[in-house]
Amino acid sequence: MEIIFEILFQFLGEFVLQILFEALSELGFHSLADTFEKPRNPILSTIGFAMWGALAGGISLLIMPRSFISNLGLREANVLITPIAVGAAMTLIGRWRASKGQTRIGIDRFGYAFIFAFLMAIVRFNWAH
Repeated sequence: MEIIFEILFQFLGEFVLQILFEALSELGFHSLADTFEKPRNPILSTIGFAMWGALAGGISLLIMPRSFISNLGLREANVLITPIAVGAAMTLIGRWRASKGQTRIGIDRFGYAFIFAFLMAIVRFNWAH
């Protein structure tokens, strides 16, 4: 039973770290939302969110150089599980913002949030101890 709690706690740590970085990014993008009134190219937006995710992964290594997950197999699973969970959470935040009459931005959509979190997870997987 303890091992289940340990695994859940490890995944929760990575999830919280990634959702924190995405939430901070979302706040920053929302502050700039009014400056981006024309439609954006989805391919360029995807590349941009991937670059921001990789950068966030690098910054997170400065703050938290050790992975919350020590088992290699679980770290590999984390590369997909956490970005899916973070993408879903950011989608819910985007829906909540839309219900309040606020503008939804790219990171409030599953695809862009997933790409951001996926690249952050890849960077952390490769370089976290």
